[in-house]
Amino acid sequence: MKKVTKDVLLNWYEEMLFWRKFEDKLAQVYIQQKVRGFLHLYNGQEAILAGALHAMDLTKDKMITAYRNHVQPIGMGVDPKRVMAELYGKATGTSQGLGGSMHIFSKEHRFYGGHGIVGGQIPLGAGIAFGDKFHGVNAVTLTFFGDGAARQGSLHEAFNLAMLWNLPVVFCVENNGYAMGTSVARTANHTDIWKLGLGYEMPCGPVDAMDPEKVAEAMSEAIERARSGGGPTFLELKTYRYRGHSMSDAQKYRTKDEVAEYQKIDPITQVKDRLMSDHNMSEDHFKDVAKRVKERVAECEKFAEESPFPEQSVMYDAVYEQEDYPFLPAKS
Repeated sequence: MKKVTKDVLLNWYEEMLFWRKFEDKLAQVYIQQKVRGFLHLYNGQEAILAGALHAMDLTKDKMITAYRNHVQPIGMGVDPKRVMAELYGKATGTSQGLGGSMHIFSKEHRFYGGHGIVGGQIPLGAGIAFGDKFHGVNAVTLTFFGDGAARQGSLHEAFNLAMLWNLPVVFCVENNGYAMGTSVARTANHTDIWKLGLGYEMPCGPVDAMDPEKVAEAMSEAIERARSGGGPTFLELKTYRYRGHSMSDAQKYRTKDEVAEYQKIDPITQVKDRLMSDHNMSEDHFKDVAKRVKERVAECEKFAEESPFPEQSVMYDAVYEQEDYPFLPAKS
């Protein structure tokens, strides 16, 4: 694994703080009805992305995830202004405003969504890895999904073929404790989701995903295995989300005390504490970082606010037109 230096920690802190504040702004403008539809926030889970990016080769490796997908493309290199514009439904967004919150996408930066169908991205991630192997591309695909999606049958189909074909894929379940409002303990007769890999003889294990360095260690091992021809890995990234499943979630399934306990191990705070204890960073430095982050978020908001909505005709550019479609009445 690449060494976790002071510079790496500084980068982790600033980027994770930016992701957190970026989504805090999204929550604010959502209440103002500037962002519509559903909004699923990543607050608390940022260590997963920070650790994964440290282990990846961003010149060729790929990522696919579910609908909690706003900050991952930013980490992969997408301009955050375009991500915010997409959530606003503006023409300058990553999909010209047609995708919205759950469908951020960037072929250029090898980020393949953003998927609203629970578990739908699992076989797609395996398929992307199959394509790379078929074409001789020495790349690895990280396939993320939630603990609820781990109960989908498509996971088992994808696991089976990934092992059969020895695909360069890392399956990553982000276990934040709840599938919407249903706890992991209520979805199966076991709570160690990583053990699902054992039935396929797939290398698998749990990871403390509130610590970006531990995520980086596990990801580095899994990615190296896949890149060297060793096949898939299944990681259970044990994390926690501080906000509800979506903005409409009343969170009656958990207590404020439970959330407060997990906030004591906030990944952003952990990195800050390490910088202060191991590298003698002062509070003034973190104030400067907070100021830069606030300015970056404000730039994103301004860009999204001032960008135009797409022309109505754009909606029809990606829709097939068939004059003789059999189940529609003939035009008079």
